[in-house]
Amino acid sequence: MHRWTLAALLLCAATGTVATEIPERSLGKSFRDCADCPEMVVIAGGPFVMGAAPGEEARENLADTFRHRSEPQREVMVQRFSMGKFEVTRGQYRQFAEATRRGDDGCFVWAGAAFEKVATNDWRDPGYAQDDNHPVACVSWDDADAYARWLSKKTGKRYRLPSEAEWEYAARADTATARYWGGDDSEVCRHANGADRSARTQVPGADQWAVADCDDRAAYTAPAGSYRANAFGLHDMLGNVEEWMQDCWNGNYRGAPTDGSAWTTGDCTLRAVRGGSWDDAPVGLRAAYRVGSPTVIRVYRRGFRVAREDRADGAN
Repeated sequence: MHRWTLAALLLCAATGTVATEIPERSLGKSFRDCADCPEMVVIAGGPFVMGAAPGEEARENLADTFRHRSEPQREVMVQRFSMGKFEVTRGQYRQFAEATRRGDDGCFVWAGAAFEKVATNDWRDPGYAQDDNHPVACVSWDDADAYARWLSKKTGKRYRLPSEAEWEYAARADTATARYWGGDDSEVCRHANGADRSARTQVPGADQWAVADCDDRAAYTAPAGSYRANAFGLHDMLGNVEEWMQDCWNGNYRGAPTDGSAWTTGDCTLRAVRGGSWDDAPVGLRAAYRVGSPTVIRVYRRGFRVAREDRADGAN
């Protein structure tokens, strides 16, 4: 029995209330709502401590500009939901873009000294080689939100972008360390696609980047699921592409929801982005790391995964 279910039953026994147990067979189960839909994993709800642990940012030598965004730490109770096992792939996004005739107007790419918008780059060609098994990149928050709405209409289920709390809960997967594989730096390239030796030698302008001292076999994106899953069975929760969240941007967690829901107040012209990407140094590949970005821009390292609302009785 899952420990959160057991804890709930013991509490109810002590108080004399009646609990409906979430069927054990559904926890951790993967499913698809259609043959070409994203594969989803059922995530049991529960409490966790969200945010960077005291001293983590200093130990990681995080730049001052990015510090204190993941504070204060606090306990959050996340409800049961389902999360994409993988980031949405280019092939899956293609079906949506072609069915809805989704337009685009270029993508921001790294030009060696700064990001520049290139009109000829888009999700079909983010500026590096991909196939339809790679995570889609060069998509805005508006694109990602529209995809989730399209998928909801197609399946009759409630798809959306994950909240920051859901995402971090799923990324941590019952761990409290900065990364779900623990503190061993030599393990980075087994679990995540970030800036590494291959990026330094193959990506123009990356010779001065801070990189992991290992080779993850991908200078740019890798096919979805190329690296080890975390304990919840989710792949690429750190690295490969950054992921858009449902939440409006707030510079810290003061006043943030504690029920796992998205924060829908703040600067909603910006949305939270989590997880780091193929061009992020190890400091960016942390469960607590977060940035905000305008909803309308497309960046060559940014994609998304979807969440799906689930009922507590296990019905899909």
